[in-house]
Amino acid sequence: MRMTFRWLGEGNDTVSLSQIKQIPGVEGIVWSLHDIPAGEEWPWAKIQEVQSQAAAYGLHLDVVESVNVHEDIKLGLPSRDRYIDNYIKTIEKLARVGVKVICYNFMPIFDWLRTDLFKQMEDGSNALFFEKSRIHGIDPFELVDSINKNSELTMPGWEPERLKHLTRLFEAYQGVTEEDLWEHLDYFLQKVVPVAERHGIQMAIHPDDPPWPVFGLPRIITSQHNLRRMLGLYDSPSNAITLCSGSFGANPDNDIVAMIHAFKDRIPFAHIRNVHVYDNGDFIETSHRTQDGTVDIAGIVKAYHDVGFVGYVRPDHGRHIWGEQCRPGYGLYDRALGIMHLWGLWDAYERVAQRAQAAKEAVV
Repeated sequence: MRMTFRWLGEGNDTVSLSQIKQIPGVEGIVWSLHDIPAGEEWPWAKIQEVQSQAAAYGLHLDVVESVNVHEDIKLGLPSRDRYIDNYIKTIEKLARVGVKVICYNFMPIFDWLRTDLFKQMEDGSNALFFEKSRIHGIDPFELVDSINKNSELTMPGWEPERLKHLTRLFEAYQGVTEEDLWEHLDYFLQKVVPVAERHGIQMAIHPDDPPWPVFGLPRIITSQHNLRRMLGLYDSPSNAITLCSGSFGANPDNDIVAMIHAFKDRIPFAHIRNVHVYDNGDFIETSHRTQDGTVDIAGIVKAYHDVGFVGYVRPDHGRHIWGEQCRPGYGLYDRALGIMHLWGLWDAYERVAQRAQAAKEAVV
């Protein structure tokens, strides 16, 4: 297990590279160029700039999250080929700085979706919250306004450049079905995966968050069944998965431990976080401790240990604790606590395995 930490860039993150370097076991940053609109080719000079910044602290750039997919690609429009060409050029540039994994998603219009960015918890902390009934009655434009007013920092997946075209995008998606979206994903993969293969990069799709349709928009990366279908579109190690326990965990029917065992050879990158799912379908993000939520974090880490996982991990979202002023979900304190909890579990499983091996050798 190779520990990483998401960093949103100089001047765009309340967490510094100096602070990240001090978290035990963190070896690299999960990064992106968040100021480059989806569909545009990433400038080489900006990539080199991030490389220099990370190198100053001995941190690698192996994982990028995300090279966003332009909506025209998801919609299957004739203009998609131009944007796919730009995507390919970006892949080729990222290979030059040693990138091994590109995490991306194929969610129409919105990435992750929450109704409250600072829901108060019983212990005085607050966290990202999803109220399922509210999403059926809220105007998406109202939600966008509330999200963008909550922070001076750009929210990943909620960039103003993308959302200012909301009306046009909703009109464009009228009549687009799940099967249409599968077809458009297939087209995209046939173009980009061979390029990724040549450069030793794995394209690792992130599940839909939450894993069900919202605002009438189709979503397809929602379950173990659909993951298997996605992997079958292009059978290659470079067509892979970012297994996010928080996204899949919002639906209690998803067995994440089973997913790890089923897809162990196609998971180069994992997001590990916990959520508490209520009986009415609402959910809130909690600490990484298993008993604080409904996701079996201890079982998930054990599953990764049991399959010999050597890929990249990050703690994903955290609560807002100790009065930290930060981008919702992306503070330092709770994510650092999460890392230490994950290391504690991993080290315990390592110790158990070593003792079992020693006992076996002693008998022989």
